[in-house]
Amino acid sequence: MGANHSHKTPVFDEDEDVNFDHFQILRAIGKGSFGKVCIVQKRDTKKMYAMKYMNKQKCIERDEVRNVFRELQVMQGLEHPFLVNLWYSFQDEEDMFMVVDLLLGGDLRYHLQQNVQFKEETVKLYICELALALYYLQCCHIIHRDIKPDNILLDEHGHVHVTDFNIATVLKDSEKAMSMAGTKPYMAPEVFQSFIDGGPGYSYPVDWWSLGITAYELLRGWRPYDIHSSLAVDDITNIFRGERVHYSSTWSKGMVSLLRKLLDKDPEGRLSTISDIQNSPYLADVNWDAILEKAVPPGFVPNKGRLNCDPTFELEEMILESKPLHKKKKRLAKSKSRDATKESSPLPAHLQQCLETVRQEFIIFNREKLRQQASTDHPASTPFLEPSPQAQRKTQDGHNNNMLPASEETGVYGS
Repeated sequence: MGANHSHKTPVFDEDEDVNFDHFQILRAIGKGSFGKVCIVQKRDTKKMYAMKYMNKQKCIERDEVRNVFRELQVMQGLEHPFLVNLWYSFQDEEDMFMVVDLLLGGDLRYHLQQNVQFKEETVKLYICELALALYYLQCCHIIHRDIKPDNILLDEHGHVHVTDFNIATVLKDSEKAMSMAGTKPYMAPEVFQSFIDGGPGYSYPVDWWSLGITAYELLRGWRPYDIHSSLAVDDITNIFRGERVHYSSTWSKGMVSLLRKLLDKDPEGRLSTISDIQNSPYLADVNWDAILEKAVPPGFVPNKGRLNCDPTFELEEMILESKPLHKKKKRLAKSKSRDATKESSPLPAHLQQCLETVRQEFIIFNREKLRQQASTDHPASTPFLEPSPQAQRKTQDGHNNNMLPASEETGVYGS
């Protein structure tokens, strides 16, 4: 997939917005409901990133634009050691691009499918790292709503990073979320209950329930409740009422106690704050500063000799994709040439209008530039325990630039 290598490091105008030409495409590594992901290298700095790209026309046709914008809106206000952080966002005529941290350790779903047996000490560290990430999101007034093995990526050393913010929601003050959003097997009972009887809604404890389900699955190889995406909501609530969770006799009493408290069906009784977690007797020996600094080595280190993902993504991009990324430059040049000679068939007026709206409202972002500005204004670095005042303002406002506020209209995904 890669373009021809050049031995000279290109020089880009400092005032020029980062765009597609600033990156060399190396290979495809994944795809999701919103787009595809490839490994890229920034031509001037030689830094490696993951680049997610989403076709504008497909997003419009599938009514996914708002969720793409939601993810951009949330991610530009965040930066944390246990998140997949956004570095750049830009667009061209065809696609929207998000350039994020490159994590080559694969996601936890991939490793479960490879029959990795996660030891208790490894899962204990994951719980601590993810608890710090969830605490940070809470400080930013964000519920992720889709914590699950598929959305937890490992770096090369084995530390966890939360990704995929396209159904995250921002809470203002003491308000609750109401819509049913997430992946059914990982969704907390109160989300379903709110959907059934229009109850009081739900808040941050839903992410801690999902953490409990994920930790149980990593330890045991399957989830504590036999819930699948095809099950009706009424059937799921009956399962919660009737089934008891079985904990393995091989797990320590401390781990079982922690999981029981994460999987409390009552959100009021559930562990759902960082102080709840830190006060757990099982985690009394944890050095939280060392965890935050990634100074505690994980018990599972991904295989460095291979890409920890499905190799068919690369084949699909090269063979099946009708508009492959590595041929974009030629394709757009041809398109402009056709436009100039009036040979191109015009798009329907409604689609043309939607594409123009996306072009105008898309958020361009450059963390590198923001960091340079911040280092000039505030030379001292700040810890990652709490979001910056700017990040808090962004998320509390519920909007950035000229973008519409995040909507609660989100779907439920299967697993």
